[in-house]
Amino acid sequence: CTFDSRHLYTKKVCGEGSVRIVSYNILADTYAQTEFSRTVLYPYCAPYALEVDYRQNLLKKELTGYTADLICLQEVDKSVFLDSLGPALDAFGLEGCFKIKEKQHEGLAIFYRRDKFRLLTQHDIAFNEALLSDPLHKELCDKLAEYPLVQEKVLQRSSVLQVLVLQSTINPSRKICVANTHLYWHPKGGNIRLIQIAVALSHIRHVACALYPHIPVIFCGDFNSTPSSGAYSFIGSGSIAEDHQDWLSNGEEERCNMTLSHPFQLLSACGEPAYTNYVGGFHGCLDYIFIDKNALEVEQVIPLPSHEEVTTHQALPSVSHPSDHIALVCDLKWK
Repeated sequence: CTFDSRHLYTKKVCGEGSVRIVSYNILADTYAQTEFSRTVLYPYCAPYALEVDYRQNLLKKELTGYTADLICLQEVDKSVFLDSLGPALDAFGLEGCFKIKEKQHEGLAIFYRRDKFRLLTQHDIAFNEALLSDPLHKELCDKLAEYPLVQEKVLQRSSVLQVLVLQSTINPSRKICVANTHLYWHPKGGNIRLIQIAVALSHIRHVACALYPHIPVIFCGDFNSTPSSGAYSFIGSGSIAEDHQDWLSNGEEERCNMTLSHPFQLLSACGEPAYTNYVGGFHGCLDYIFIDKNALEVEQVIPLPSHEEVTTHQALPSVSHPSDHIALVCDLKWK
């Protein structure tokens, strides 16, 4: 399997002052087993390797082999969380929390190692609901109202954000804010993703600055954004200008120029791999583990599978890899 060589780096749970974290879009069954997937998206993949049981067995083997402390997953079917991954990871000492996307029957999951962390609070949101109802986002909501076409698109999306505040069981003065998301996927949706990121970071700011002052942030997910995108630049630099080209990502009539900013100093812990998603017609880096660079540093990044391994069966998913994405895995330590 593509992950066998990676497991050589993750045989043991990492030490007390360190945290091993995984972020992974595991490809929802609800998308993998459609006729469209079999014939158009993944025609190179043997049909039996797209079956839910086959992929779940590979996934359980892959995830348990990372002996992680935190696992952030995207595209998790509710039934897969309840009947497959939840029980399997529970047996390895991990507790799971799930947040569904209302329209899609799939969502996000965060698992944390019980003997290292205790769940203090959970602050999940759906971006569209939060924008409309939470006073935190009033200013952004008012700005967005000036661009009705874009506003409508943002409000139609069912993307969600999961936010947990965890406390170290070893050193209770240490708390951490772990966020997980899966942004809108469309190649021309850069403007929508910028709005979603703005909502996410305002919400995370509320949790990690107002509710729990000065706790470090880890922000994982499938951001559907390459390193050259506005969303990536916004997260890393702390601001986005109103003349950034991504405001024009879907043409002139959906332009929505605004200046946005956030207070965090975030760094992509695994850098900018050549790709984290590899399918027939596309490969690129879309997934990241962003960390608070003032509080955390990277101890090691578990190498991604080689290009040879990824392309042995043409592209992903394949008989030896359960998703069209590749898991990001790294060890962090407190500064």
